[in-house]
Amino acid sequence: MSGVIAVMRRTLLSCTSLVQGGIAGAGAAGLVDISPAWATEPGLPERLIQTFTNLNRQDLTMLAMALGVLGFSVVCAILLMRTRVRADANEQRLRAEIRELQSEADRFRALLFAEPQVLISWSAGEDRPRISGDTALLLPQDAKQPLRILAFGTWLPPEPALQMDHAVDALRSAGEGFLLNLLTSSGRTVEAMGRAIGGQAIVRIRDLGGLRRDLAEMTLRHNSLREETEMLRAFAAAAPWPLWTRGSDGKLNFANAAYARATEAASATDAIERNLELLDSNDRLAMARMLNEHATFTARLPIVIGGERRIYDVHALRAAGGSAGIALDASEAVMLRQTMERMADAHRRTLDQLSSGVAVFDGRRRLAFYNDSYRRLWDLDRAFLDGNPDDSSVLDRLRAGRKLPEQPDFRAWKARLHEAYRANEAAKDVWYLPDGRALSIVTTPNPEGGVTYLFDDVTESLDLARRYDRLITVQRETLDSLTEAVAVFGSNGRAQLFNPAFARMWKLSPEALSQSPHIDTVEAWCKPLFDDDAAWQTIRNAVTGIDNRAAVPLKLERKDGSVLDCMTMPLPDGATMLTFHDITDSENVERALRERNDALEAADQMKVDFVHHVSYELRSPLTTIIGFAHLMNDPGTGPLTEKQAEYVNYITSSTDALLALTNNILDLATIDAGAMTLELGPVDVRKTIAAAAEGIQDRLARDHIILNVDVDPDIGNFIGDERRIIQVLYNLLANAAGFSPPDAVITVSARRTEHSVRFAVMDEGPGIPPEVKDKVFDWFESHANGSRHRGAGLGLSLVRSFVELHGGRVHFDSTVKRGTRVVCDFPLDRSAQRNAAE
Repeated sequence: MSGVIAVMRRTLLSCTSLVQGGIAGAGAAGLVDISPAWATEPGLPERLIQTFTNLNRQDLTMLAMALGVLGFSVVCAILLMRTRVRADANEQRLRAEIRELQSEADRFRALLFAEPQVLISWSAGEDRPRISGDTALLLPQDAKQPLRILAFGTWLPPEPALQMDHAVDALRSAGEGFLLNLLTSSGRTVEAMGRAIGGQAIVRIRDLGGLRRDLAEMTLRHNSLREETEMLRAFAAAAPWPLWTRGSDGKLNFANAAYARATEAASATDAIERNLELLDSNDRLAMARMLNEHATFTARLPIVIGGERRIYDVHALRAAGGSAGIALDASEAVMLRQTMERMADAHRRTLDQLSSGVAVFDGRRRLAFYNDSYRRLWDLDRAFLDGNPDDSSVLDRLRAGRKLPEQPDFRAWKARLHEAYRANEAAKDVWYLPDGRALSIVTTPNPEGGVTYLFDDVTESLDLARRYDRLITVQRETLDSLTEAVAVFGSNGRAQLFNPAFARMWKLSPEALSQSPHIDTVEAWCKPLFDDDAAWQTIRNAVTGIDNRAAVPLKLERKDGSVLDCMTMPLPDGATMLTFHDITDSENVERALRERNDALEAADQMKVDFVHHVSYELRSPLTTIIGFAHLMNDPGTGPLTEKQAEYVNYITSSTDALLALTNNILDLATIDAGAMTLELGPVDVRKTIAAAAEGIQDRLARDHIILNVDVDPDIGNFIGDERRIIQVLYNLLANAAGFSPPDAVITVSARRTEHSVRFAVMDEGPGIPPEVKDKVFDWFESHANGSRHRGAGLGLSLVRSFVELHGGRVHFDSTVKRGTRVVCDFPLDRSAQRNAAE
């Protein structure tokens, strides 16, 4: 409690002090002149504190709050009073300053507008300017609309108005000042100055008069001349040609970089300081003499620059205070001129070699050039042509010699011919001369004036054209008369030529075809009769293809049953000819023949199958009969009478022959079916011949035929099917024995060559007639030819088949009534034998 009382004590003391101080201050300021007695009464705080000590805690709290509010109000009142006092004092001071500034501004305005001018100012962030001054200076008729001044085009010409507009934009956006002297549309000279001051963009436009105007005009002219001079000086300095000027004393006072390079100076300044010369002494003296006499100098001189001698066109002129010069590089022009002269000479020599007559007349209509063909064409005197006669004289001489076409009005005809001198384009004509020749003449106006005549003898060409037209007519008639359809398509795929047979065959309109339709259009027209896309694609490729052009044959089977034989034939000029031939009848015959051939092949196969089957069926009973015959002939079975033994021998020989025949038939059928395989191995030639000869010993003994065997001692072995080779030799020996007469000789020989083993069997029989030589190796071909031989005609067929299976060949030499020699060659190469076996 004592602490609270102490705090209240300090608070009351403070409040009392503040109140007293505030009242005192207010009184001193004259704001408060009432001093209550209670505020100054002595012992007041003590009494208040005493009173507070007698209160309870709740009362003290409420009292403290009331005192706090009271103190805050008192403090605020005092502060407000002080603020008002300071504000009144500042207001009085500022009013005085405003009066002074207004007076000063009036003085400045009076001074500023002492002369006619207009001020335009833009504050920061404002688009609408403030305009003051004499606007009638620029807009006398629209003085009441000062904003019209900003439309610079209303009082300035277009170019100054645009310049003013750009300057104002730069001033407002970047603060760039400007100063311009302008001439208004009314002829008044004004000065426009722009500055950025105090965050404002200000433009001042004032009238210039008297000395100021003269000064402005002189400034404008000076600036223009300075710009022009700087531009000329910059151009002269950057020019690629040497430029220089000299003073009246002859010393160099200006040179550009090209001059410095030409004189091998470090820079233009170095060339001026050292007074370097571009020309040699003689040329300089000649130039100085010409400048003194004529004030100009022009010459083409050689100058050495960088160690290279070049040709320059030097131009110099005398001017006030000295002279100026320039050197232009003419080396290329000189070289081009020389090249042109050489080219002209080459062209003249070329024209002299032409078979066409060429005559060139200049702008004065005189003969400037002619070639030898022109002289020989007209048979003119060389001396006359070398005298450069005019065009009319040449025509008159040709007319006098009856070498020109006959004209009813020669003067008018010559005038029309001479119109070429005033023409812009070349003209062509054909002259038919009295001697029967035809000349093609081309008159070409020359760019430099004059005319060039070009004469060609086209007599032969016209004759060839007539002959060509007759040939084309004959070819057209020939194509139109063909029954074969023909159409020619160009390299662009369009129809160029067709005959009526083509239109009839494909049922097309001749009028439509005459419009040169494309191959795709023709294909669409023809598809109702033939719609094979693959065939049409082949035809399109043949017509429109560029590379690998070759003839392509096609067979087209149309929907109407007709068959066409088509051929695409590339032509030398890039075109393609299509030919269509109706082969319906031939195709029907071919189909019938093919069907008949298939039937014959089927019948032949049936025959082979039948023979094969019958051969197998015959072997079983024959084997049984042979077995029983041998059993009956065996002494162990029982004795037979002589007659029975003879019958059994007949049965045995007949069944053996029948079995051999059956085996031969079976072998041929197997070979024909392609099922025969060889069992290859080493073949002993001597043993093979002996085995084959053993099978015909009975025939040899019966007919007293002698068999000679002639085998090379060094023949050795070779690879083959020994059983089949024995069968080959047996058939050859049996055939020879059958055709040989009694007491004849049969010779069998064997020789080894480089690539084969050759067997030969020769007899002394009747030989083979020429009419049957091509049939001796066929099946069932048997010809007795007056001999006792009878057979089925299968032996030689088997011989050829077995030899060919080994990869060899069979041939024979036969002479009628002198015998036959059959030769069989068996190859030594095993690969050939394996291929043959396969």
